[in-house]
Amino acid sequence: MEFSTCSWSITLFLMILQVLWNTSMYVNGCYTTIFSFGDSLADTGNIKQIASISHTDVDALRWPYGETFFHQPTGRASNGRLLIDFLAESLGLPLIPPFLHDKEDDKVVEFGQGLNYAVVAATALDTSFHEARGTVNAAANVSLGDQLTWFKQSLPFICSNASGSDCRNIIGRSLILMGEIGGTDYNNPIVDNKPIDELNSYVPLVIDTIISAINELINMGAQTLVVPGTFPIGCSGMILTSHFFEKEEEYDNRTGCLIKFNTLAEYHNELLQTKLNHLRELHPSVIIIYADYYNAAMQIIRSPDKFGFRKMVLKSCCGGGGPYNYNPLATCGQSFATACDDPNMYAYWDGIHFTEAAYLIIFKSLFQGPYTTPQFNLLCPTLTSQVRVGLSGSQMQHRPIRTGAAKGDVHFLEKM
Repeated sequence: MEFSTCSWSITLFLMILQVLWNTSMYVNGCYTTIFSFGDSLADTGNIKQIASISHTDVDALRWPYGETFFHQPTGRASNGRLLIDFLAESLGLPLIPPFLHDKEDDKVVEFGQGLNYAVVAATALDTSFHEARGTVNAAANVSLGDQLTWFKQSLPFICSNASGSDCRNIIGRSLILMGEIGGTDYNNPIVDNKPIDELNSYVPLVIDTIISAINELINMGAQTLVVPGTFPIGCSGMILTSHFFEKEEEYDNRTGCLIKFNTLAEYHNELLQTKLNHLRELHPSVIIIYADYYNAAMQIIRSPDKFGFRKMVLKSCCGGGGPYNYNPLATCGQSFATACDDPNMYAYWDGIHFTEAAYLIIFKSLFQGPYTTPQFNLLCPTLTSQVRVGLSGSQMQHRPIRTGAAKGDVHFLEKM
């Protein structure tokens, strides 16, 4: 996506932001602000604006996406809330709004608690890298570098002096969520049947891009960053369907996942942790938290009944049929796809992304449990545990934004 095509949206955003940025931020949590980068695992609505500009067809903007919590599509690639939503709620913050907004959206939005720059289908590497290798990203043309550019564009309106101590202080007391990012760099080439050796060669490039972005944020004043690894790629219905005729020995007997693609994810995560350890040595005063998304998800896949999910855990709630309920010709949101009656029984929502129920378990494992290094809840013991699955906005404790939704419900940025 060329920046010029969305300049009007960015201009509108900056005008609203300048008026609404509230320096008296919430103080009932460990962090007063969240800035988020990443892909569809973290996007809270940026894809909606991008799709309207580029006239791109995006499944996440159709029903039944958003049905469980928001009761309409918001641009989130799930039936409800994402990890970043649960994190914000646990810190006593409203849900973090997307950076890009609808041109005609004149509703009051509070930006003082942070901004989300993540975009569905965003890549760590520039999209030109993948296009040169024959992989086209149909959903979005946004990289991590683009998101950092947006972040810098918003700083003059967040801080009184973008290059001064005020801005460094705001960034320094914020929680920076670096993704997940990198999954799309692997998923699209896998579906295109790129050889595993080529995919492995992408990993150091993806990791170096993430590390470079972290370094840049640290130089701008970031003091606390959560850096997720990638999820088990070989367990998603999209990947399992695209490689359905693999030999029997290619599958993990315990989980049914494809071994070589999970090995790719493990390689990514191991190299990322090695690089993060080096960053900690270079910046001993900065808190760099590795979030083990892989194993937080694998515990569900290995023991679904323990968490209340159906035994066929790799089968998605919403899809167009097939052994994993994933059909590339009838994906979730398309007219021939159907959704299950109870998404809370399913870990996977659409063959790629998780359900709200699964995200809640993963969130608790990460931010209230042992799946971060260092452990997040030891650094931030004031996290509230009052976040539950399947609640509509009218049932929430935090109600800073009223959008005039049907039936009097209070929803969070559902129009973004």
